[in-house]
Amino acid sequence: MSTEAAILHADLDAFYASVEQRDDPRLRSRPVIVGTGVVLAASYEAKAYGVRTAMSGHQARRLCPQAVVVEPRMRAYSAASEAVFSVFRHTTPLVEGLSIDEAFLDVAGLRRISGSPVDIAVRLRREIAEEVGLPITVGVARTKFLAKVASGVAKPDGLLVVPPDGECEFLHPLPVRRLWGVGPVTAGKLGRRGITTVGDVAALPESLLVAMLGPSSGRHLHALARGRDPRPVRTGVRRRSMGAQRALGRGDRADLAAILAGLVDRVCRRLRAAQRMCRTVTLRLRFDDFTRATRGHTLPQPTAETDAVLSAARALLSAAGDLVAERGLTLLGVAVGDLYDDRAVQLSLPLDHFAPAALDDTVDEVRDRFGSSALTRGVLLGRDEGQTVPLLPD
Repeated sequence: MSTEAAILHADLDAFYASVEQRDDPRLRSRPVIVGTGVVLAASYEAKAYGVRTAMSGHQARRLCPQAVVVEPRMRAYSAASEAVFSVFRHTTPLVEGLSIDEAFLDVAGLRRISGSPVDIAVRLRREIAEEVGLPITVGVARTKFLAKVASGVAKPDGLLVVPPDGECEFLHPLPVRRLWGVGPVTAGKLGRRGITTVGDVAALPESLLVAMLGPSSGRHLHALARGRDPRPVRTGVRRRSMGAQRALGRGDRADLAAILAGLVDRVCRRLRAAQRMCRTVTLRLRFDDFTRATRGHTLPQPTAETDAVLSAARALLSAAGDLVAERGLTLLGVAVGDLYDDRAVQLSLPLDHFAPAALDDTVDEVRDRFGSSALTRGVLLGRDEGQTVPLLPD
């Protein structure tokens, strides 16, 4: 692990909303909401009124009635992302994309060519502003974790460097939620014991954290709270999971089965395009109070067949029916994990006359040739299937 602060975490600010403000000068310095039924993004001017991503459009407009609401333009966001990543790759060959609007960059060893890591970060922000027209925040630190935390603290449109000899001074006063893996449930467990800052976590013995949170979480948080994160910036890493989700308005709740089918179609098509298979299916739920839950199922063998994944997802949704009825639902998602290269999976004999893989391949070919809407399920006819957000390559 490097002994100097040479890892950059670069994160575009309010990405979708910033693209809209860039492309329409009338929107600059004004509160902007991207998405009508559900908020896909909000400018910092809108966030100041409490508007946040995944909030219902009705609630967002009530909080900020003067906001300008715009329809999303996914092609524009994809083009902007490609331009930003081009600048990243021109800066260093060691780029690890996390999403279309953020990445880690390792600039160790570039001092003689490009200057110090801080010089590189300053130049990176300037080039993205000049060449792409978007604000970006950069955190610079010795580890990926600290660099990401630094960029979060520096937002919006900022630059923050965490020197190796100042890591604890920077990290320990921060709220415990800044630690990767600490969500509302874990924060609640820690808070009930008076543990509210990262420094509080760092002061605890690892054995006590393990007893409180379990072996995996306890050791993970103990290491992060003390600034330990040995993971390098890695290029060419394939996804460990693929997913799709849809934020729900009140009118969508009667159509959960149809929405689920559309999400599974989308995910399985990505699986097959990437020549991969999955072994686990996970259902993601977000409720009216913005709490979340997941339900998972392990398949008997790896597959990329839509029918097999959909059957598992339907069973998970059915099992969660009482919970959904009781607490309402604002987001439904499907993810597939435990991924395998389809060329490395042992073939199984077809034991019936129906070949779902052949059907999937035919549907994929038609959609690739004539467009995604050329073929659709009967239950999805006439329905809005939601936005397909731009993604990094699988």
